[in-house]
Amino acid sequence: MEEAVESRNPIFSRRGGVGQQAWSGPAPSAQQLNEMYNAPAYAPPSQPPGYRTMTMDDVVMKGFFTLGTVIVAAGIAWYSGWGIGIGIGAALIAMVLGLVVSFRQSANPALILGYAVFEGIFLGIISNFFEARFNGIVLQAVIGTMMAFLGTLSVYALKIFRPTPKFTKFVIGAAFAALGLILINFIASFFIDGGLGLRSGGPLAIAFSVGMILLGCFFLLLDFDQIDEGVRSGVPEKYSWLMAFGLTLSLVWIYLEVLRLLSYFSGDD
Repeated sequence: MEEAVESRNPIFSRRGGVGQQAWSGPAPSAQQLNEMYNAPAYAPPSQPPGYRTMTMDDVVMKGFFTLGTVIVAAGIAWYSGWGIGIGIGAALIAMVLGLVVSFRQSANPALILGYAVFEGIFLGIISNFFEARFNGIVLQAVIGTMMAFLGTLSVYALKIFRPTPKFTKFVIGAAFAALGLILINFIASFFIDGGLGLRSGGPLAIAFSVGMILLGCFFLLLDFDQIDEGVRSGVPEKYSWLMAFGLTLSLVWIYLEVLRLLSYFSGDD
């Protein structure tokens, strides 16, 4: 009876009986066991030809290229003598392209450079407008923007502060709230002189601009963290365009707010 059970059950049908070794092949040598132990547990999937991951140098180069496009377009607009109407039109086009890139998380260079061109045209026209009223204000705003960038970069590089998920949600929520206030202030200005006072040059306007500059610096912190995470995670190289777009967007935000804040202290409303 026991022999019949063993003949039907493969567990008990090993050669040499229950108490003997079931391995029918030769035992692996010490060298083979060592090679098996040192073999990687996971082999990453093969990538298509030409594929490479994003590096910090990629982000820096794309950032210089995107910012360079903004500066060149701004210079052309500055010396062209174009009116404020063209500047508003360029700003609207830049806003549409920026929203497309932001919500679709598109790394398309054509969209990003298109944004840079139209944003540069707007910046050139509006900067020329402010410079005509307040001599030297543009250079001061550029220096202020550079100081904000370097200060924020130092805070991140020295690990004084690193963004957390709660901080990210706070910054995004604050940005939507600020944009909502700007829109309400703009609508209110049609009915009340100065609207809510957010852009009138008074104490409330100064506080609001300072808050907007800080918010722009917070976005820079998020940009640095996203770049760092992307490099460490090995995202495709093409996403360096998206990182450069984020940096450009934050710097434009800070520059415009610094420009406006400086104008409040010029003695001319």
